Amino acid sequence: MTFRNPRGRVGYRSFIAFAAGLSFSAAAFAQGNDPVRIGLIYSKQGPGASIGQFLQRGSEIALEQAGNKVLGRPIEVTWLDEPNPQVSQQNMQKLVDENKVVAVVGGNYSSSALAMMSVANRAKIPLILPGAAASEITGKDCSRYTFRTQATVPVQIAGVMPYLSQIGKKVYFLTPSYAFGQDILRAARGRLKENGMTEAGVDEVPVNTADYSSYILKIRQAKPDAVLGGLVGGDFSNFLKQWNEMAMKDKIPYVAVAVTDTDFWDVGPQASAGIYVKPWYYNNPKNSDAEKKFTADFEKKYGRPPSDKAWSGWIAMRALLESINAAKSTDSKAIVTALENWKNTDGPLPFYFRTWDHQLVRPSVVVKVKSKITDKYDYFDVVKQTSDTAADTEKAFGDKQQIGCNMPPL
Repeated sequence: MTFRNPRGRVGYRSFIAFAAGLSFSAAAFAQGNDPVRIGLIYSKQGPGASIGQFLQRGSEIALEQAGNKVLGRPIEVTWLDEPNPQVSQQNMQKLVDENKVVAVVGGNYSSSALAMMSVANRAKIPLILPGAAASEITGKDCSRYTFRTQATVPVQIAGVMPYLSQIGKKVYFLTPSYAFGQDILRAARGRLKENGMTEAGVDEVPVNTADYSSYILKIRQAKPDAVLGGLVGGDFSNFLKQWNEMAMKDKIPYVAVAVTDTDFWDVGPQASAGIYVKPWYYNNPKNSDAEKKFTADFEKKYGRPPSDKAWSGWIAMRALLESINAAKSTDSKAIVTALENWKNTDGPLPFYFRTWDHQLVRPSVVVKVKSKITDKYDYFDVVKQTSDTAADTEKAFGDKQQIGCNMPPL
């Protein structure tokens, strides 16, 4: 695999893996052995940089576990940035036009993902989103060429609301001011009544907010029983630090969806607290053997366990490579069809992309920060999965009428 990281001050990092005994030569690029080009779009800067690094590392482990080949051919990967929707869309177009990729894995932010999807649909290039939880991605704005591994916001909210209602009845919302945060508000407000809860206040926070003191003061004055949030990356880390510094950590519980381990590793055990919904946790006893091997391979390579974002990058890339092999082709329509038929059977509950909305149907995990953290990476106790049976999982993700996805023929 050739790995290209086109960022000026970093330069190129290239490595090519071949079977033992073979040497690098022009023969490697003979007909039938041309590299298969795959694009990555993950954040390299700003509040999502740490998330982007773990997504990329997870994808890299999947490539290495596949022998850095697909269809018996070497893989060439180009990684571009996801700094904002406009540049993410431009980078998606660049991967298509200049790098001639057969597919793209990337998109952690819902706003960027929606922008990238328009290019994927227009260029007819498969796009697998390992993040981006806004409902419309596999709902009203669904695309035949886009797939998503992250559970939707309504699924995650449904999993955490029963715990929130046990904490108290008045909830304050603190959400990011873009599609993902607006989805949290819609989903949670829709479940307030059934859980006997009321709204104590709301703030929609701009991305890259550095000072949360004014928001925290408003929360303190509102005196809610709990805060429900959805801040992402560095924004969430900044909030947790200031929440602790203003002595709120042990006064008002904080609950959130779509968090990632690096948020907590960045702030440390002193500032970490709360109940959260995550796609995966490296120290979950119920992880499959393949997931345990992924964890072991990641720790061996990087000297630390994988975050849930690393898992998301791993499973998205793994699904793509397995689907290309199943299709026996790099033709985009063949890859899409293979992804629609892809199923992971590593664990007791198989998971898959639904054919009619391309949403990965798989339980998330509800976790709680340990009362005493003794390991520098193991911050959580797993409370439960958001669903325990295949039928309940499928039901949690909604039916066609609820989701509102109307895909055109391929």
